Amino acid sequence: MTAPSSIVVLTGAGVSAESGVDTFRDKGGIWSKADYREVATPEGFARNPAKVHEFYNLRRRRLVGIRPNAAHFALARLEAAFGGAFLLVTQNVDSLHEAAGSRKLIHMHGRHDSALCMHCGQRSPWTGDMSLETPCPVCEATGGVRPDVVWFGEMPYRMDEIYRALRACDLFVSIGTSGTVYPAAQSVRDAQAAGARTVELNLEPSEKADAFDEAFHGPATEIVPAFVGRLLSP
Repeated sequence: MTAPSSIVVLTGAGVSAESGVDTFRDKGGIWSKADYREVATPEGFARNPAKVHEFYNLRRRRLVGIRPNAAHFALARLEAAFGGAFLLVTQNVDSLHEAAGSRKLIHMHGRHDSALCMHCGQRSPWTGDMSLETPCPVCEATGGVRPDVVWFGEMPYRMDEIYRALRACDLFVSIGTSGTVYPAAQSVRDAQAAGARTVELNLEPSEKADAFDEAFHGPATEIVPAFVGRLLSP
């Protein structure tokens, strides 16, 4: 592989699955047990905020004690060792990339450890439960604090930055994502339009597998460290 000068990595649930984080779209995943329209849309929150808070409180609790795996550490190693432009874009709302040492990253779907106030628009670090009675740490108003995650029907965060990076990169790597959620699913086409080489690393071929120049399939804890090792080897 020709040495790249600019890399964009997109990660999805498959990167964190081996750490014990629940996936969403796999067989037995979260959306096979819960109706996303009730717990992951602005309309669902307006209808029944208590139910939405209960859902995300449980998700937050289930992350306690979860640790990064070899795939997270490999990507942090790539960021630290790579001499060119690097951006890690994740669809995941856990903080395992940060825990592994990644710093140049964008959480396009938000984070479980952040609260968003619908009154003042400010974000605050958050680790405990939320409810209708939760006061905003900034404006102190109640009734407006919600999980700082992107729900269905909402625009992912920092898309302008992501598009700029995709248009400038010469290597795009998609890891552990189904390829079904837009606009992330369009990333491979955006990178290819800019002339980038595209690589898929996934447990099994995604719905967009045919769109990639190269693909490696298997557990993320095996194929991601191996790929990073090849990329960084002289």
